[in-house]
Amino acid sequence: MNSPADRIAFLRDEINRHNRLYHLLESPEISDTEYDHLFQELVALEAAHPELATSDSPTQRVGFGPSEKFESAQHLVPMLSLDNAFGEEELRSFDDRVRRVLESENEIEYLAELKFDGASVSLVFENGRLVRAVTRGDGSSGEVVTPNILTIGSVPTQLNNAPAGLLEIRGEVLMSKAAFESVNAQRIAAGEQAFVNPRNAASGGLRQLDAKETAKRKLSFFPYGLGTGVLADSQFGVLSALNRMGFEGRDDAKLCTGVSALMEFIADVEARRATLPFGIDGVVIKVNDLGLQRQLGFTSRGPRWAIAYKFAAEQAFTTLREVSWQVGRTGVVTPVAELEPVFVGGVMVSRATLHNLEDLRKKDVRVGDTVIVQRAGDVIPEVIGPVLEKRISGAAEIDAPAHCPDCETALVKEERFVALRCPNKECPSQILAKVIHFASRKAMDIEGLGEKQVQRFLELGFITDLPSVFRLERHREQIASLEGSGEKSTQKLLDAIAEARLRPLDRVLFALGIRFVGERTAKDLARVFGSIENFRQATYAQLIEVPEIGPRTASEIESWLEEPVNQELIDGLLEGGVTPIASAEPSGDFFAGKTVVFTGKLEVFTRDQAEDWVRAFGGKAASSVSKATTLVVAGPNAGSKLDKATQLGIEVIDEAAFEELLKQARGEA
Repeated sequence: MNSPADRIAFLRDEINRHNRLYHLLESPEISDTEYDHLFQELVALEAAHPELATSDSPTQRVGFGPSEKFESAQHLVPMLSLDNAFGEEELRSFDDRVRRVLESENEIEYLAELKFDGASVSLVFENGRLVRAVTRGDGSSGEVVTPNILTIGSVPTQLNNAPAGLLEIRGEVLMSKAAFESVNAQRIAAGEQAFVNPRNAASGGLRQLDAKETAKRKLSFFPYGLGTGVLADSQFGVLSALNRMGFEGRDDAKLCTGVSALMEFIADVEARRATLPFGIDGVVIKVNDLGLQRQLGFTSRGPRWAIAYKFAAEQAFTTLREVSWQVGRTGVVTPVAELEPVFVGGVMVSRATLHNLEDLRKKDVRVGDTVIVQRAGDVIPEVIGPVLEKRISGAAEIDAPAHCPDCETALVKEERFVALRCPNKECPSQILAKVIHFASRKAMDIEGLGEKQVQRFLELGFITDLPSVFRLERHREQIASLEGSGEKSTQKLLDAIAEARLRPLDRVLFALGIRFVGERTAKDLARVFGSIENFRQATYAQLIEVPEIGPRTASEIESWLEEPVNQELIDGLLEGGVTPIASAEPSGDFFAGKTVVFTGKLEVFTRDQAEDWVRAFGGKAASSVSKATTLVVAGPNAGSKLDKATQLGIEVIDEAAFEELLKQARGEA
């Protein structure tokens, strides 16, 4: 049975992978509900084991970073996420928390709105004129998509009677069901592939490099609130003001006092869901009074004054034709149900996930079965299980493959893990994923070497492994002659590869793709070992002494380093001109023996920068307050962490005082 640390690490890896698929690649593999289950399990485990919580956990972040295809911009105020409720009990728990914080015995007035199934954007107006449109991105910054937003007729470029100065309006870009059908009919007639669902069509349309392509999607925009600016003293008043200023009216929102009124509204909306002109996946509930919202404040991920009530997944019955097997980025081989096409959640479904062999066995799904297909959250379908009374006579259990369906290598089942895995380091599917990770923005940051390009270079034999990336110069003429390429784009790619030869050591270590070595761990390793040569000779005893690295991660790194093929990989990168830059950060022991927790909004530092300074001077930066915490740095909107620190009698300082401590650490005071 997996330990809590093992399960937490697994969940973080899976959630990060699914965040990338959903937010950056626009190709989710699991449903909203399944993602929610993974996320809630991680939240619960971190709460039960605070010593295992880290600042780089997906529970501490929102969404995913901006695509490298677009200019990025910082949000004036972070665009955070919402907690979810999946039933009346959880909604009542939310209401109890709200009333407890507000110390109110009276029922709270909420504004209930439809939770549109689209893409969140921030519109910045200056003196009433639209000056910038930015996607949510990772919550802190997003992609600038102003030209694309200008193609949406429901977005006014000049507001009526707008207040002076900056006004940031947030809302959802979406595609109506009618527009979806119309656009798909046009694409099919033109011989193009139809879109899967309105949400992906809207999200993809918003992120087109050519605004003319966005215009073809016939998108709509509905505002749901403000990021910066003042228009009213209530959430309902804000929507009314936005309507007067030129945005489309919202007749779907309703003021509800107390949970019973909310549940009546939710039941009514869910009953009308199929007939609504736009796709929705729930109801958003917000405390109506903005003054009360300010009192309630925020957690690190979202507001305490709002919650998303998620609808139950939609289901359908169909026939399982066969089971195919696909190889994931880590070599994990998973079963996929090939289905008799069925209409579920507004789209035609012909494939669905079966998760893993153990899940398939547990559900006892067999070829020829009538199965229940679920499109939870209207994203990726999954097979819930068979309808046993309809099973055909003689239906046989599904045999797991003995060999990788991609490279035909014999599969293995690792102890402690349920998944089948392809151990072949040369498996094309694994190489593809490794190179994509290696070239990604937070690793070697090779602009122009995205997923499609990597796939093409692998097929042509230009890339065979990570070091071969730095030999692409040999194929300059062939690359320039490829469709969609040219001398200019080829030179730009080769220049980016040349620049990538000089990256900080932590980025290179992260790019190697060692299991359990994320960005934070890579920084810790770089700080301790200082060079790639020192790192490649690291022993378990040395690794276990690195702050934040536990036995499992140390063992995994040691095993990776002991593999001759990985030492050859490092040799190949060095021979290719990769010269990792040692960290130039100061070091010392000013914070030695101290565990520091940051909470609330920091004005001078980012959270990562502040934690890096603590580690640089010998301390430990933690994400949760416990008896082991020695210092809490609290900024505006500090929440439960501050409360817990006060209860435990832990020293609390503000950011200005933390700056003074850093000056002392650097010898400047």
